[in-house]
Amino acid sequence: MYGRESETVLIFLTRRTLDVTLAADLAAETFALAFASWPRLQGRTDEEVRAWLFTVARRQVGRYFRRARAEQRAVRRLGIQVPVVHEDDVDLIERRAGLNALRAEVSARLADLNSEQREALRLRVEEARPYGEVASALGISEQAARARVSRGLRTLRSVLEAPPTREELCT
Repeated sequence: MYGRESETVLIFLTRRTLDVTLAADLAAETFALAFASWPRLQGRTDEEVRAWLFTVARRQVGRYFRRARAEQRAVRRLGIQVPVVHEDDVDLIERRAGLNALRAEVSARLADLNSEQREALRLRVEEARPYGEVASALGISEQAARARVSRGLRTLRSVLEAPPTREELCT
């Protein structure tokens, strides 16, 4: 399973995080969970195992973004050395994941958002403010703040979830 899916999972995670080192860490966590769950997966088809594996990878991304700030502070406080991906590997993975084109597309989609959605996303995602604070800063209800963030994220998700083209995977 690892030999068959590792590169695809790494590219999948790289396209969602836009960070090769982070994607490599999340891929390692994804496969660690897969190996721990291996007895439950035996007897499943390759397609079922692959679908399950990508569900685990998607959940790893979500968990990371929810925990990222607290974990980064703890790593710095404890002085833990995080494994480093070699620069040549970073360049190769970024090319294979099509990150330059993806970053440009995300920037273009952000620019296409109306200013209210863009500001709501900035406050909620970049500054990690709770919805109540986002609403206060924008002078709107919390429900309206949630709606603006949701619409903005839905627009960006269409870019980030698009699978890489065959050319991107083969270059």
